[in-house]
Amino acid sequence: MALVELVMPKLGESIMEATILKWFKKAGDTVEQDETLLEIATDKVDSEVPSTASGVLKDILFNVNDVVPVGAVIAHIETNVEAVAEPSPSPAPVASVNATQANEEQEEEAPFDIPYQPTTAVNLPAGNHRFYSPLVLNIANSEGISLSELEYIPGTGNEGRVTKKDILHYVSQKKNGGHKTPETIFAPQESVNNLQQLNTSRQQESFTTFEPVELPVEQKSTPVAVSKTQSIHEGNVEIIEMDRMRKLIAKHMVDSKHTSPHVTSFAEADVTNMVLWREKIKKDFEKRENTKITFMPMFIESLVRVMKRFPFVNSSVDGDKIIIKKDLNIGMATALQNGNLIVPVIRNADHLNLVGLSKAVNTLADNARNNRLKPDDTQGGTFTLTNVGTFGSLMGTPIINQPQVAILAVGAIKKRPVVIETEQGDTIGIRHMMYLSLSYDHRIVDGSIGASFLTAIAKEFENWDVERSW
Repeated sequence: MALVELVMPKLGESIMEATILKWFKKAGDTVEQDETLLEIATDKVDSEVPSTASGVLKDILFNVNDVVPVGAVIAHIETNVEAVAEPSPSPAPVASVNATQANEEQEEEAPFDIPYQPTTAVNLPAGNHRFYSPLVLNIANSEGISLSELEYIPGTGNEGRVTKKDILHYVSQKKNGGHKTPETIFAPQESVNNLQQLNTSRQQESFTTFEPVELPVEQKSTPVAVSKTQSIHEGNVEIIEMDRMRKLIAKHMVDSKHTSPHVTSFAEADVTNMVLWREKIKKDFEKRENTKITFMPMFIESLVRVMKRFPFVNSSVDGDKIIIKKDLNIGMATALQNGNLIVPVIRNADHLNLVGLSKAVNTLADNARNNRLKPDDTQGGTFTLTNVGTFGSLMGTPIINQPQVAILAVGAIKKRPVVIETEQGDTIGIRHMMYLSLSYDHRIVDGSIGASFLTAIAKEFENWDVERSW
């Protein structure tokens, strides 16, 4: 027999400890390698920690709600392998493996070891965004299973996801000649056609929230849990306790208001050129680049060009010192399906062309909505852009994402009659108009700088070249 140490994984460069939320196994239970043992949480990410070996969970060293340093041993697994004077594994490599596995595979959430039983295949509804973990995709690739074939495999994981056990069972049946072909599993051709469109229709036109902050990555896509419902005698009132993510959002919002004296400036931009150019090229762009062109990468390209002329908006405050950041890392405020929000970051956005920005925006947005963001994807932002117009708002007064000193909000694009100045005189025309708002930290950014920066962004939007290529 040999004892294998399970250590608290490292889930990001700045994360030094994690809180144990739940144990899925108890001491004495049999565990399999890669099977989820516990769920942990930090101020950046919630994740599941898998077993690094098969055997018996010998002992558990920390309880639920304990705060455990990264690299600390949290449990021992007794294996059938003979111990041959093997040294204790160093915490850093094991932590790295655990962190990768926790992100790569999200197994079914049953707290007990239930023998695998394949479910009956069902037709998936059109528009279903089926998620495959990197581990499942790697197995499919090594076994020669195409994506279209993968879509027909019934899943026993959370929300019908295909787990490692599902695909290995399918591979075993296929090698033995006992698997069913896609045609016999999915009879209606309409369902097949819908499934084949899943991976090309995952991107949405835009995404936003009103009050973005760097927040933990939710690893479950379930709605906010109603932990307590109470009926008050004075009337019917539903009391819902905040989930952990909502509590962090509330704390960050209050902390930001206490930290920075907020000032908000407003500007109006004629974005007709942007609208017409996007409408002209969007079909060819998607066909050639295999990704959609939304307004967000167009906004970011214009934004970073102006930010280089106003370095103080890309800074932070440390006591009485101003730290000006040379990297332009743009956070995109993204609303999640459960009402919470996340701010994935495009690093060195000024180094990317419009195609690169489009792919980065769409990939991060899709990963955010499907709970596939990595911890580092939400860190290191130096400036935040939020699209409050997604849900119809004309403008907003966003809260600064600490420790940044400014945040830009873009409102809904509306057609309006406006006065157009020409060499021949003034005229009235129908134009695509949008309001911009910039909230900034008055400790560092004064009104003259904030207003000048915002006006420059509006001009950059208005001067978009309708004849440019991408």
